[in-house]
Amino acid sequence: MKQIGVLLINLGTPDAPTPEAVGRYLREFLMDGFVIDVPKPLRWFLVNIMIVPRRKGQSAKAYQKVQLPGGSPLLVYTRELAEKVAARLAVDGNDFVVEYAMRYGNPSIASALERLRTHDISRIIVMPMYPQYAESSYQTAVVETKKRAGEFGLADRLTFCPPFYQRADFIKACAGRVRDGVEAWPVEHFVFSFHSLPVRHLKRLDATQAHCLVRSDCCDTISAVNQNCYRAQCIFTARAIARELGLRDDGFTISFQSRLGKAEWLGPQTESVLSKLAQAGVKRVAVSCPSFVADCLETLEEIGIRARDNFIQAGGQELRLIPSLNSGLVWVETLVGWIRELCV
Repeated sequence: MKQIGVLLINLGTPDAPTPEAVGRYLREFLMDGFVIDVPKPLRWFLVNIMIVPRRKGQSAKAYQKVQLPGGSPLLVYTRELAEKVAARLAVDGNDFVVEYAMRYGNPSIASALERLRTHDISRIIVMPMYPQYAESSYQTAVVETKKRAGEFGLADRLTFCPPFYQRADFIKACAGRVRDGVEAWPVEHFVFSFHSLPVRHLKRLDATQAHCLVRSDCCDTISAVNQNCYRAQCIFTARAIARELGLRDDGFTISFQSRLGKAEWLGPQTESVLSKLAQAGVKRVAVSCPSFVADCLETLEEIGIRARDNFIQAGGQELRLIPSLNSGLVWVETLVGWIRELCV
């Protein structure tokens, strides 16, 4: 009996929290032309001479702060999610085979597809775990999967789950996480922090060159002009979660984190937002990171440790990081529902 393959894809993580392993990971990640979009010789120089030698030791120390017994948080939660999705799908029979992969690092997309090829697979549902579209996350995962699937003769069996920034069940799952995270806690302000992107990544997708970050209301609605705009999708997600929570417009702030380099990136920066809130007298903030569906270095260390410390130093009292969806029951059920939809 033929089965349906399911492939969950997350961004990636080093094999170990050591400078050597982090260096390997960073080189693979940053040498992707979707991530650093400059000519390859210049990219090689930036990555191998300027960035990796300086960052690998610092990043390794950061990874060590959040490492779990089973590996890095992103790996652990992605593995748990795949196992739970597989178990839930198995309730109705053995029609599905579930694998997980990382766009960078291990397990690789190629290795996951090779494992799926050993089964009698009729099709493969590919689920990039990125709520909002960006070339440096969603698109590169799609391109790599198609490339490797072609090498294995599986290219015609792929079905991709699109970005899900606007899906009501995703919004409700995120809002539920926030409610659970602040239950019986007198939070004064919410911050929705998204991974930042270079501004040029957004502008080059605007075919009109007269909309993106040109009009003051460019991201207020999603239209044919900005349907793949990362910033517009982030704003949609944040506002939808806020509505689900019943927040007033002045009860939350949208910000962006994890900048790299000196180019112009999306703002405002999360740490600047938190500092200004503290200086304005806000003592307790809750930070949710809805561009991440699994906790990782950027949520646990960057926000949960560094941003918290900076907020307190600026005059705040407590910053509470809202856990990502990880492998929670609601998220598992949500993904299972999407997988079944894509099978129709």
